[in-house]
Amino acid sequence: MKTVMIAFIWLTSMAVFANEQINLSATQLYNLGVKLGTPKAIKSVPLMDAPAKVSIPPANEFLVSTSQAGLVNKISVSIGDEVKKGQLLASIRSPELLALQRHHLKSINDLRLARTEYVRDQKLFKDGVIADRRWLQTKANYQVFNSHFNETRQLLEISGIAQSDINALEKTHKMFSQLKIVSPISGVVLQRMITAGERVDALVPLFRVANLEKLWLDISIPQQRINHVHVGDAVLVDGMDITAKVFLLGQNVDEANQTVLVRAVVETGKDAIRLGQTISARISQTSEYPMFKVSNSALAKYKGKSYIFVRNKEGFAVKPVQVLGRQEQESIIAGDIQADSEIAIRGAVALKANFLGLGDDE
Repeated sequence: MKTVMIAFIWLTSMAVFANEQINLSATQLYNLGVKLGTPKAIKSVPLMDAPAKVSIPPANEFLVSTSQAGLVNKISVSIGDEVKKGQLLASIRSPELLALQRHHLKSINDLRLARTEYVRDQKLFKDGVIADRRWLQTKANYQVFNSHFNETRQLLEISGIAQSDINALEKTHKMFSQLKIVSPISGVVLQRMITAGERVDALVPLFRVANLEKLWLDISIPQQRINHVHVGDAVLVDGMDITAKVFLLGQNVDEANQTVLVRAVVETGKDAIRLGQTISARISQTSEYPMFKVSNSALAKYKGKSYIFVRNKEGFAVKPVQVLGRQEQESIIAGDIQADSEIAIRGAVALKANFLGLGDDE
């Protein structure tokens, strides 16, 4: 809507000044001290600067814990290490783990016995040797022991024991007391909460691991200016070759500082920033209409309107423009001009006075 309004303003102004022309000879041009240059085409206009914090999607961050209490006897990684999914982080000696394995081995023996009785009574029932009641009881017992076997196996899986270790236990019946703590994702170790020799309780966090392939910028925008920001706006970072794009506008205001969260996904330059870092972000807005950056001295004003002077064979054409923003010595404009046009970048005030027959009203 904003870009449409901008286009309407400068197109309306164009209708008023389209036929205005300043005829000048080369000598007159020299005497006026006019210097020529070209406008610089740009794709976006800066809206505002705001503080931003580097974050990651929640799905890319994990707190690694242990489901069984025990003694930490080995730590295999340090803070900052890159790890692969399934890589060993630490080992814990756990008596509770032995108890789980013992229960699972008992469930295996119980199930084997129940399966033998099931096969035997099934044959006897088909031959008419045993009654229905006994066959139903045998089937019920087999189902109970089978469920118990699945339950104890799942408890081992929940404890973090690898499938290969469970298979080895079921095959050899040889128990082990070392619980292997492995990384649930490929990423970087951000935090370590344990030391070797420490006793830890069940469910206590041990490591914080994060996948940093995708980074976000959480930008705090004053709530009075949130309506100027739109999904899809570009975000740049001062002093860094980083680009991002807005994909979320917060729906609530932070009561402490009266700001609204604007979140952007980093598209290029992720290696230049770090998780948790606070940076200065600049939000820019693109437009389907041509925009240019020109020197402030190229602009002249009359009755509240801004315009520039475009060189042609006869002298200069007067072109009204809409000033979208200013950056130190330059202004961002939209108007009926081309990127290869020659414009007066110095002496615009003299050209205006020559054209109007008036003094400078700025």
